Amino acid sequence: MTERQTTTPRYGERAIAAAELICFDNPNPGRPYHVAIELPDFTCKCPFSGYPDFAVLRLCYQPGPKVLELKALKLYVNSWRDHCISHEEVANRILDDCVAACSPRWMELVADFSPRGNVHTMITVHHGQRQ
Repeated sequence: MTERQTTTPRYGERAIAAAELICFDNPNPGRPYHVAIELPDFTCKCPFSGYPDFAVLRLCYQPGPKVLELKALKLYVNSWRDHCISHEEVANRILDDCVAACSPRWMELVADFSPRGNVHTMITVHHGQRQ
């Protein structure tokens, strides 16, 4: 490996580092409808051990004025991979960031973490009222 290969971030790493939630106008703001997104490869790190934690994120929402753009959401979710953060905090922060980005009528995030040490954790957080 050359010096350049070890120090220059790859294009995917650069995209993840620059990730931000992007939205577009809701194509049908007068109708309440449901969007369900599954992100099966979420990772972050345990704040105590530093070991990786793996989860499936299930994000469901009823759009308000804006809709989340999927590639931007994917990059944003991947940006958590090196953060040492608890299951509870990361689920709440992801929900807060998504709500701030798109102002949904209702949103739910279920973070289903893979069992570790014979413990299976699911965190469910909500925003707003479902119609």
